Amino acid sequence: MEDKIFAFMLGTVALLFIGVPLGLLALIGLMPVYSYFIFSVVAILYVIIAMISFGFFKTKRRKQITSIVALGILAVTGIPVVMQLYEDNIGTVAADINIHEYAPFVEGSTVTILDEEATLALKEDLPVLDGATAMYPLYSAFVQAVYPENPAYFEEEVVMVSTTPYAYENLFNGRADIIFAAAPSEQQMKWAESKGIKLELTPIGREAFVFFVNKKNPIDSLTIEQIRAIYSGKVTNWAEVGGERVDIRAFQRPQDSGSQTALQNLMGNVPLMEALTEDVVSGMGGIISEVAEYKNYKNAIGYTFRYYSTEMVKNKEIKLLPIDGIVPSAENIRNGTYPIASEFYAVTAGTDNPNVQKLLDWILSPQGQALVEKAGYVSVKE
Repeated sequence: MEDKIFAFMLGTVALLFIGVPLGLLALIGLMPVYSYFIFSVVAILYVIIAMISFGFFKTKRRKQITSIVALGILAVTGIPVVMQLYEDNIGTVAADINIHEYAPFVEGSTVTILDEEATLALKEDLPVLDGATAMYPLYSAFVQAVYPENPAYFEEEVVMVSTTPYAYENLFNGRADIIFAAAPSEQQMKWAESKGIKLELTPIGREAFVFFVNKKNPIDSLTIEQIRAIYSGKVTNWAEVGGERVDIRAFQRPQDSGSQTALQNLMGNVPLMEALTEDVVSGMGGIISEVAEYKNYKNAIGYTFRYYSTEMVKNKEIKLLPIDGIVPSAENIRNGTYPIASEFYAVTAGTDNPNVQKLLDWILSPQGQALVEKAGYVSVKE
């Protein structure tokens, strides 16, 4: 009898100090979904121990009923676990990118190097650079060409890579002299105006805005009007644009990112539908809703820029879609046939650094534009 009482008390302790906390944390979203399953296992074990302690299992029928109920509870709570494991196994396009791989003056770096000595050599008053992730391989190449050698530029925040929204923030707050990015969003323009900042956008290259789907998706091309219909929510099933009869999962990017601004510009006056979101835990322990990261479901569609997808991510599980039948290649950007190509910029905000204009002039020189092409981008000049 004492052994049964001890087992019952042990089960109670396990439920109170393991099962209940895990269940509550899962319920409010601070623990993964499999916490429900763990809670169920602990609770079932507790109930079984209690039943054994008080002699409940006197008949075979009671044992059978208890087993069926326990298995049913485990199955119900286990289904979300299986679904979560499945979702976690689905690849993303924003795969791990080692940004240091493109750093200037670092041994083993893949940074593009000029075939000749640069016609500009900066020694001091080095402009502080920042920009979009997709632009880093390019402005890193500029640094390699005209800055004095220093492997610690990244650590010293002379050459940063903060993504488009943070790069604009650094520019507005005087922490960067030049940023390399797509044109600012409407919100970023208003922010600059509120701070009395006049942005100067110097076109230095051209890039394609691309849409991609899972490589198993039978869709091989979309028109601009079809894309607008998808991202306005008017078209919700792939069968409506010639694909399989499955719902479309149209992912978006965070507000003020370069690719999100490009999508908004493409939509024109067509209202953009609300983005897919997911709840995540903030640094303060609360739950916040963020734009869902693209996951490569068979029915998903996403977007980015050509160089980022083909040269940096190199994801073999997606395929870039021709738009209006035109492939987003460097040649089609160059000859103007790809319909969603736009300029990208070196953006300044009235810096007093004397070498900023020298660097911009060199980037637009034949040598600078040749480096743009060699790095895999498309120049703005013949």
